[in-house]
Amino acid sequence: MEKVRWGIISTANIAQSQFIPAIFRAENAEVSAIASRSNKVHAIASRLDIPKAYESYEELVADPAIDAVYIPLPNDLHKEWVLKAAAAGKHILCEKPAALTAAEAEEMITACQSAGVKFMEGFMYQLHPQHERVKEIMASGEIGDVKLIRSSHSFYLENRTDDIRMDKNMGGGALYDLGCYCIHAVRHLSEAEPVKVHAVSEIDEAAGIDMSANVNLELDNGMSAIFDCSFDMASRNEYEVIGTKGTIKVPYAFRPDTNAGMGVILVETAGGSRKEEIHGDLYRLEVEHFSSAILTGSPLAVTADSTIRNMRILEACLKANRSTNAVSVDIR
Repeated sequence: MEKVRWGIISTANIAQSQFIPAIFRAENAEVSAIASRSNKVHAIASRLDIPKAYESYEELVADPAIDAVYIPLPNDLHKEWVLKAAAAGKHILCEKPAALTAAEAEEMITACQSAGVKFMEGFMYQLHPQHERVKEIMASGEIGDVKLIRSSHSFYLENRTDDIRMDKNMGGGALYDLGCYCIHAVRHLSEAEPVKVHAVSEIDEAAGIDMSANVNLELDNGMSAIFDCSFDMASRNEYEVIGTKGTIKVPYAFRPDTNAGMGVILVETAGGSRKEEIHGDLYRLEVEHFSSAILTGSPLAVTADSTIRNMRILEACLKANRSTNAVSVDIR
Protein backbone atom coordinates (compact mmCIF):
# COMPACT_ATOMS: atom_id res chain seq x y z
CA MET A 1 0.00 0.00 0.00
CA GLU A 2 1.19 3.51 -0.82
CA LYS A 3 1.98 5.49 2.31
CA VAL A 4 1.92 9.18 3.18
CA ARG A 5 5.26 10.38 4.52
CA TRP A 6 4.74 12.49 7.64
CA GLY A 7 6.86 15.20 9.22
CA ILE A 8 6.20 16.30 12.79
CA ILE A 9 6.68 20.00 13.54
CA SER A 10 7.46 19.99 17.28
CA THR A 11 8.40 17.49 19.95
CA ALA A 12 5.24 18.30 21.93
CA ASN A 13 4.06 15.63 24.32
CA ILE A 14 0.93 14.86 22.29
CA ALA A 15 3.13 14.17 19.26
CA GLN A 16 5.44 11.84 21.16
CA SER A 17 2.84 10.02 23.23
CA GLN A 18 -0.10 9.82 20.83
CA PHE A 19 0.32 10.91 17.22
CA ILE A 20 3.69 9.40 16.29
CA PRO A 21 2.85 5.97 17.78
CA ALA A 22 -0.43 6.12 15.83
CA ILE A 23 1.47 6.65 12.56
CA PHE A 24 3.39 3.44 13.24
CA ARG A 25 0.06 1.61 13.76
CA ALA A 26 -1.47 3.08 10.59
CA GLU A 27 -1.54 1.12 7.33
CA ASN A 28 -1.23 4.07 4.96
CA ALA A 29 1.30 6.31 6.71
CA GLU A 30 4.88 6.45 7.90
CA VAL A 31 6.82 8.98 9.93
CA SER A 32 9.81 10.39 8.07
CA ALA A 33 11.08 13.28 10.19
CA ILE A 34 10.63 15.33 13.33
CA ALA A 35 11.75 18.89 14.02
CA SER A 36 12.46 20.95 17.10
CA ARG A 37 14.31 24.13 17.92
CA SER A 38 16.62 22.16 20.18
CA ASN A 39 19.32 19.55 19.62
CA LYS A 40 17.34 17.29 21.95
CA VAL A 41 15.36 16.32 18.86
CA HIS A 42 18.07 13.81 17.87
CA ALA A 43 17.65 11.77 21.04
CA ILE A 44 13.87 11.88 20.66
CA ALA A 45 14.07 10.77 17.02
CA SER A 46 16.36 7.91 18.00
CA ARG A 47 14.07 6.79 20.81
CA LEU A 48 10.98 6.92 18.60
CA ASP A 49 12.73 5.31 15.60
CA ILE A 50 12.23 8.33 13.31
CA PRO A 51 14.70 8.41 10.39
CA LYS A 52 15.41 12.15 10.26
CA ALA A 53 15.69 14.87 12.89
CA TYR A 54 15.91 18.59 12.20
CA GLU A 55 16.89 21.38 14.58
CA SER A 56 14.59 23.84 12.83
CA TYR A 57 11.04 23.72 11.53
CA GLU A 58 12.21 25.38 8.32
CA GLU A 59 14.42 22.41 7.43
CA LEU A 60 11.59 19.94 7.87
CA VAL A 61 9.15 22.00 5.81
CA ALA A 62 11.74 22.23 3.03
CA ASP A 63 12.29 18.45 2.91
CA PRO A 64 10.95 17.23 -0.47
CA ALA A 65 10.55 13.70 0.92
CA ILE A 66 7.71 14.78 3.24
CA ASP A 67 4.09 14.76 2.02
CA ALA A 68 2.22 15.95 5.10
CA VAL A 69 2.97 17.70 8.37
CA TYR A 70 1.40 17.49 11.79
CA ILE A 71 1.43 20.76 13.76
CA PRO A 72 0.98 20.46 17.55
CA LEU A 73 2.64 23.82 18.27
CA PRO A 74 1.23 26.40 20.71
CA ASN A 75 -1.93 28.01 19.35
CA ASP A 76 -0.28 31.32 18.51
CA LEU A 77 2.16 29.60 16.14
CA HIS A 78 -0.41 27.69 14.09
CA LYS A 79 -0.97 30.39 11.51
CA GLU A 80 2.74 31.00 10.83
CA TRP A 81 3.58 27.35 10.24
CA VAL A 82 0.42 26.47 8.33
CA LEU A 83 1.23 29.27 5.90
CA LYS A 84 4.86 28.15 5.57
CA ALA A 85 3.95 24.49 5.17
CA ALA A 86 1.30 25.31 2.56
CA ALA A 87 3.81 27.42 0.61
CA ALA A 88 6.11 24.39 0.61
CA GLY A 89 3.36 22.17 -0.79
CA LYS A 90 2.74 20.10 2.35
CA HIS A 91 -0.66 18.79 3.39
CA ILE A 92 -1.43 19.93 6.93
CA LEU A 93 -3.09 18.42 9.98
CA CYS A 94 -3.12 21.17 12.60
CA GLU A 95 -4.07 20.68 16.24
CA LYS A 96 -7.17 22.38 17.57
CA PRO A 97 -7.99 25.18 17.85
CA ALA A 98 -6.78 25.88 14.32
CA ALA A 99 -6.16 29.55 15.02
CA LEU A 100 -6.74 32.37 17.49
CA THR A 101 -9.45 34.04 15.40
CA ALA A 102 -11.81 33.18 12.57
CA ALA A 103 -9.98 35.67 10.36
CA GLU A 104 -6.72 33.79 10.93
CA ALA A 105 -8.42 30.49 10.12
CA GLU A 106 -9.81 31.93 6.89
CA GLU A 107 -6.36 33.20 5.86
CA MET A 108 -4.77 29.82 6.59
CA ILE A 109 -7.42 27.85 4.71
CA THR A 110 -7.30 30.21 1.73
CA ALA A 111 -3.52 29.73 1.57
CA CYS A 112 -3.91 25.95 1.62
CA GLN A 113 -6.55 26.00 -1.09
CA SER A 114 -4.40 28.28 -3.25
CA ALA A 115 -1.43 25.94 -2.79
CA GLY A 116 -3.54 22.88 -3.61
CA VAL A 117 -2.88 21.18 -0.27
CA LYS A 118 -5.30 19.63 2.18
CA PHE A 119 -5.89 21.17 5.60
CA MET A 120 -7.72 19.66 8.55
CA GLU A 121 -8.16 20.81 12.13
CA GLY A 122 -7.27 18.01 14.53
CA PHE A 123 -10.59 17.22 16.21
CA MET A 124 -9.54 13.60 16.47
CA TYR A 125 -12.48 12.67 18.71
CA GLN A 126 -14.92 12.89 15.76
CA LEU A 127 -13.26 9.94 14.01
CA HIS A 128 -14.25 7.54 16.82
CA PRO A 129 -17.25 5.44 15.68
CA GLN A 130 -19.21 6.02 18.90
CA HIS A 131 -20.41 9.42 17.65
CA GLU A 132 -21.97 8.12 14.45
CA ARG A 133 -23.75 5.51 16.57
CA VAL A 134 -25.10 8.30 18.79
CA LYS A 135 -26.42 10.08 15.71
CA GLU A 136 -28.07 6.85 14.56
CA ILE A 137 -29.88 6.55 17.89
CA MET A 138 -30.94 10.20 17.73
CA ALA A 139 -32.29 9.74 14.19
CA SER A 140 -34.18 6.56 15.15
CA GLY A 141 -36.51 8.51 17.43
CA GLU A 142 -35.76 6.27 20.40
CA ILE A 143 -35.21 9.25 22.72
CA GLY A 144 -37.91 11.35 21.05
CA ASP A 145 -37.34 14.90 19.89
CA VAL A 146 -33.96 16.24 20.97
CA LYS A 147 -34.37 19.28 23.20
CA LEU A 148 -30.95 19.83 24.76
CA ILE A 149 -27.31 18.85 24.27
CA ARG A 150 -25.05 19.22 27.28
CA SER A 151 -21.26 18.80 27.23
CA SER A 152 -18.42 19.04 29.75
CA HIS A 153 -14.65 19.00 29.27
CA SER A 154 -12.32 19.68 32.17
CA PHE A 155 -9.25 18.70 34.14
CA TYR A 156 -7.38 20.13 37.10
CA LEU A 157 -4.31 22.00 35.89
CA GLU A 158 -1.58 21.37 38.44
CA ASN A 159 1.27 23.47 37.02
CA ARG A 160 -0.03 27.01 36.68
CA THR A 161 3.36 28.70 36.44
CA ASP A 162 5.01 27.27 33.35
CA ASP A 163 2.13 25.74 31.38
CA ILE A 164 1.53 27.45 28.02
CA ARG A 165 -2.22 27.05 28.56
CA MET A 166 -1.91 29.81 31.16
CA ASP A 167 -0.31 32.22 28.67
CA LYS A 168 -2.79 34.61 27.05
CA ASN A 169 -0.39 35.57 24.27
CA MET A 170 0.01 31.91 23.27
CA GLY A 171 -3.72 31.30 23.05
CA GLY A 172 -4.21 30.03 26.58
CA GLY A 173 -7.47 29.52 28.42
CA ALA A 174 -10.04 26.81 28.96
CA LEU A 175 -12.22 27.86 26.03
CA TYR A 176 -9.39 27.62 23.51
CA ASP A 177 -8.08 24.34 24.93
CA LEU A 178 -11.28 22.52 25.92
CA GLY A 179 -14.34 24.53 25.00
CA CYS A 180 -13.59 24.19 21.28
CA TYR A 181 -14.34 20.45 21.60
CA CYS A 182 -17.71 21.11 23.26
CA ILE A 183 -18.70 23.63 20.58
CA HIS A 184 -17.68 21.21 17.83
CA ALA A 185 -19.60 18.32 19.41
CA VAL A 186 -22.78 20.38 19.75
CA ARG A 187 -22.57 21.37 16.08
CA HIS A 188 -21.76 17.83 14.92
CA LEU A 189 -24.58 16.20 16.87
CA SER A 190 -27.28 18.82 16.26
CA GLU A 191 -26.31 19.56 12.64
CA ALA A 192 -27.15 23.14 13.57
CA GLU A 193 -25.23 26.34 14.24
CA PRO A 194 -25.23 28.45 17.42
CA VAL A 195 -26.53 31.96 16.72
CA LYS A 196 -26.27 33.41 20.22
CA VAL A 197 -24.07 32.64 23.24
CA HIS A 198 -24.13 33.64 26.87
CA ALA A 199 -21.18 32.87 29.14
CA VAL A 200 -20.38 33.02 32.83
CA SER A 201 -16.67 32.60 33.38
CA GLU A 202 -13.98 32.52 36.02
CA ILE A 203 -11.16 34.76 34.82
CA ASP A 204 -7.61 34.61 36.17
CA GLU A 205 -6.98 38.35 36.03
CA ALA A 206 -3.21 38.02 36.51
CA ALA A 207 -2.89 35.67 33.55
CA GLY A 208 -5.74 37.25 31.58
CA ILE A 209 -7.29 33.89 30.66
CA ASP A 210 -10.49 32.03 31.44
CA MET A 211 -9.95 29.21 33.93
CA SER A 212 -13.54 28.05 33.61
CA ALA A 213 -16.53 28.89 31.44
CA ASN A 214 -20.20 27.96 31.55
CA VAL A 215 -21.87 28.69 28.23
CA ASN A 216 -25.45 28.61 26.94
CA LEU A 217 -25.90 28.28 23.18
CA GLU A 218 -29.02 29.11 21.17
CA LEU A 219 -29.04 27.09 17.93
CA ASP A 220 -30.52 28.09 14.60
CA ASN A 221 -32.88 25.09 14.62
CA GLY A 222 -34.48 26.12 17.93
CA MET A 223 -32.55 23.58 19.99
CA SER A 224 -30.59 24.59 23.09
CA ALA A 225 -27.13 23.53 24.24
CA ILE A 226 -25.08 24.02 27.38
CA PHE A 227 -21.40 23.36 27.94
CA ASP A 228 -18.79 23.92 30.58
CA CYS A 229 -15.01 23.72 30.37
CA SER A 230 -12.42 24.20 33.06
CA PHE A 231 -8.80 23.94 34.20
CA ASP A 232 -10.12 23.94 37.78
CA MET A 233 -12.31 20.82 37.98
CA ALA A 234 -11.93 17.06 37.98
CA SER A 235 -11.33 15.33 34.64
CA ARG A 236 -14.47 14.98 32.50
CA ASN A 237 -14.87 14.59 28.74
CA GLU A 238 -18.53 13.87 28.15
CA TYR A 239 -21.75 14.88 26.51
CA GLU A 240 -25.43 14.09 26.96
CA VAL A 241 -28.28 14.30 24.46
CA ILE A 242 -31.65 14.87 26.12
CA GLY A 243 -34.87 14.14 24.26
CA THR A 244 -38.57 14.07 25.06
CA LYS A 245 -38.49 10.31 25.69
CA GLY A 246 -34.98 9.56 26.90
CA THR A 247 -31.31 10.42 27.11
CA ILE A 248 -27.99 9.37 25.59
CA LYS A 249 -24.87 9.80 27.70
CA VAL A 250 -21.32 9.47 26.37
CA PRO A 251 -18.80 9.56 29.24
CA TYR A 252 -15.64 9.23 27.12
CA ALA A 253 -16.69 11.55 24.33
CA PHE A 254 -13.43 13.37 23.60
CA ARG A 255 -10.81 11.04 25.03
CA PRO A 256 -11.89 7.41 24.64
CA ASP A 257 -8.17 6.63 24.52
CA THR A 258 -8.18 7.14 28.30
CA ASN A 259 -10.57 4.17 28.42
CA ALA A 260 -8.35 1.91 26.27
CA GLY A 261 -10.11 3.20 23.15
CA MET A 262 -13.49 1.96 24.35
CA GLY A 263 -16.35 4.36 23.68
CA VAL A 264 -19.35 3.97 25.95
CA ILE A 265 -22.95 4.94 25.10
CA LEU A 266 -25.58 4.89 27.85
CA VAL A 267 -29.17 5.04 26.63
CA GLU A 268 -32.05 5.50 29.06
CA THR A 269 -35.75 5.61 28.19
CA ALA A 270 -39.01 4.75 29.93
CA GLY A 271 -38.58 1.24 28.52
CA GLY A 272 -35.28 0.70 30.31
CA SER A 273 -31.59 1.38 29.99
CA ARG A 274 -28.71 -0.17 28.11
CA LYS A 275 -24.99 0.22 27.58
CA GLU A 276 -23.26 0.00 24.22
CA GLU A 277 -19.49 -0.24 23.84
CA ILE A 278 -17.65 0.63 20.64
CA HIS A 279 -13.88 0.40 20.28
CA GLY A 280 -11.76 2.70 18.16
CA ASP A 281 -8.03 3.43 17.93
CA LEU A 282 -8.60 7.18 18.04
CA TYR A 283 -5.31 8.64 16.79
CA ARG A 284 -4.76 5.85 14.28
CA LEU A 285 -8.20 6.61 12.85
CA GLU A 286 -7.19 10.25 12.53
CA VAL A 287 -3.89 9.44 10.82
CA GLU A 288 -5.48 6.98 8.40
CA HIS A 289 -8.40 9.29 7.64
CA PHE A 290 -6.19 12.24 6.68
CA SER A 291 -3.69 10.04 4.85
CA SER A 292 -6.51 8.44 2.86
CA ALA A 293 -7.79 11.87 1.89
CA ILE A 294 -4.34 12.68 0.50
CA LEU A 295 -3.96 9.38 -1.35
CA THR A 296 -7.48 8.98 -2.73
CA GLY A 297 -9.10 12.41 -2.56
CA SER A 298 -11.75 11.21 -0.10
CA PRO A 299 -13.59 13.97 1.83
CA LEU A 300 -12.34 15.26 5.17
CA ALA A 301 -14.37 14.77 8.34
CA VAL A 302 -13.54 18.28 9.59
CA THR A 303 -14.12 20.62 6.67
CA ALA A 304 -12.66 24.07 6.12
CA ASP A 305 -16.11 25.61 6.54
CA SER A 306 -16.59 23.81 9.84
CA THR A 307 -13.24 25.07 11.14
CA ILE A 308 -14.12 28.67 10.34
CA ARG A 309 -17.59 28.38 11.88
CA ASN A 310 -16.18 26.79 15.04
CA MET A 311 -13.72 29.67 15.38
CA ARG A 312 -16.50 32.26 14.99
CA ILE A 313 -18.46 30.64 17.80
CA LEU A 314 -15.35 30.36 19.96
CA GLU A 315 -14.67 34.06 19.41
CA ALA A 316 -18.24 34.87 20.47
CA CYS A 317 -17.75 32.81 23.65
CA LEU A 318 -14.52 34.66 24.44
CA LYS A 319 -16.31 37.98 23.94
CA ALA A 320 -19.20 36.84 26.12
CA ASN A 321 -16.69 35.90 28.84
CA ARG A 322 -16.46 39.53 29.88
CA SER A 323 -20.01 40.57 29.14
CA THR A 324 -23.29 40.17 31.01
CA ASN A 325 -25.14 40.20 27.71
CA ALA A 326 -25.66 37.49 25.13
CA VAL A 327 -23.37 37.74 22.09
CA SER A 328 -24.59 37.04 18.56
CA VAL A 329 -22.62 34.74 16.26
CA ASP A 330 -21.93 35.52 12.62
CA ILE A 331 -22.85 32.24 10.87
CA ARG A 332 -22.69 33.55 7.29
